[in-house]
Amino acid sequence: MTAAPATGEHTSETRKRGARLRIRPFRSWTIRSRVVLVVVAMLAVLGAVIGTVSVFALQGYLMSRLDGQLTSAVERGQRAANRIYGNAPTGPDVTGIVAAPGQPVGTFGLVRSGSLLLYPVILAKQTAGGAPNDLGPQNVPITATALYTLPSDGKPRTVNLGPTLGEYRVAAASLTNGDSVIIGLPLNDVNATVRQLTFVIVLVSLSGLIFAFLIASFIVRLAVRPLERVAETAQEVAEMPLDRGDVALSVRVPDADTDPHTEVGKVGAALNRMLGHVASALTARQASEQKVRQFVADASHELRTPLASIRGYAELTRRSPHELPGDVTRSLGRIESEATRMTSLVEDLLLLARLDEGRELDRDPVDLSMLLVNAVSDAHAAGPDHTWSIVLPEEPVEVLGDRARLHQVVVNLLANARVHTPEGTQVTAALSLDEESGRAIVTVTDNGPGIPEELKATLFERFARGDSSRNRATGSTGLGLAIVHAVVEAHGGDVTVQSDPGETVFTVSLPARTATGDEAPAHEASAHENSADATA
Repeated sequence: MTAAPATGEHTSETRKRGARLRIRPFRSWTIRSRVVLVVVAMLAVLGAVIGTVSVFALQGYLMSRLDGQLTSAVERGQRAANRIYGNAPTGPDVTGIVAAPGQPVGTFGLVRSGSLLLYPVILAKQTAGGAPNDLGPQNVPITATALYTLPSDGKPRTVNLGPTLGEYRVAAASLTNGDSVIIGLPLNDVNATVRQLTFVIVLVSLSGLIFAFLIASFIVRLAVRPLERVAETAQEVAEMPLDRGDVALSVRVPDADTDPHTEVGKVGAALNRMLGHVASALTARQASEQKVRQFVADASHELRTPLASIRGYAELTRRSPHELPGDVTRSLGRIESEATRMTSLVEDLLLLARLDEGRELDRDPVDLSMLLVNAVSDAHAAGPDHTWSIVLPEEPVEVLGDRARLHQVVVNLLANARVHTPEGTQVTAALSLDEESGRAIVTVTDNGPGIPEELKATLFERFARGDSSRNRATGSTGLGLAIVHAVVEAHGGDVTVQSDPGETVFTVSLPARTATGDEAPAHEASAHENSADATA
């Protein structure tokens, strides 16, 4: 029962390790890595070719020289054998063939008579009896079956004579008595020389490759450094908030990296030209937006007085002592209500225009606990058909900011929950202090139908409206959440939303003024609940 899970865990771990060790495709390597790899690979191939040719050339030369020596040794052995045996049968004195004058140390010799190999001997230094520097023949065992069929044509061939002697270069020649004499010279010196040369070539090649790798890495790193500076410039521009605020696109590629005679310089110059065009476009966009903001601000300011006059005259006429017809009274009421709605819209537009201009807000201590209590009480009075509750920490939470604007943030969030949810919806305003980050967290949660998915991306934009339930009958101008976003950002905070059917949570995070002591657990403030909770 336990073996299968263990095997599964082992397999999963093996797969993870294999994924970590998997080499990236060559096309995804950096230019520096690819250039260094190609250079080192080319040098490795070139070194392998030169080394192989050198080894084979030396081996061929040494074998040719050894074959010349072998041909001379065979001729000397043939003359000695014909002098010793003549036309008589071969005798046991084969040692005279190997010990003939001029034969080098290590010369191997025997006489082949029919299917017999007679008296194999080798010329070597004496190791027992005699003087240490004396030369003499020694009988040796051989296991080379190739000698039985070796042609007596005098051509050198390579034969392995067994573990005792190893490889020899041998040749056979015919004798006057019909037998054949076989003479061989050892390949030990040739093989040792070739092995030593191979070792030296491999060692020198590896050392050269390591040195070439280091030099190539250094040179390529210097070569791509301008490209890295161009990339850093592009990355710096990519991280700039070009979609909002004042844009001063002064970042440029250094002049040293804009030489049109180099590939990197061409890229740098092209990037600088592109940044210049982008800066011009951003400046034009900013000027256009500034004109629009100024127009909205001026228009909103100029509309406040006429709208106030319209409301005043409508109210004055409606309250005049003269009796007015019913339809006139209703028309005056509509004029007054529409003027009130237009005044609210103008005030919202004027506030957004001022925030866009970056005007400083008041920076006074604001008790968010009392602010939430007042806002929830107002919301309960405006929407008694909803269930309202509030959750506060034990200690007051303060921030530095504009009390009126922060109050408007909470009021707008509560009004948004009241207007766009059905009767009986539970709306909860909560306040907490995140001591680790030093931020005050305000959340407004409702269990309504949620926000449509297609609306979430533009929820905090101006004049953003949802489905048909969000129409003029609700009094919504589409600016409430835009004001929330602008005011919160002006206070150095942020606002987010998470919405699913049955739960929508708006979260406002603001820098707290101070963080005193450990964070107390949130609780239901009974006194505030008594003043704010209501059931539809």
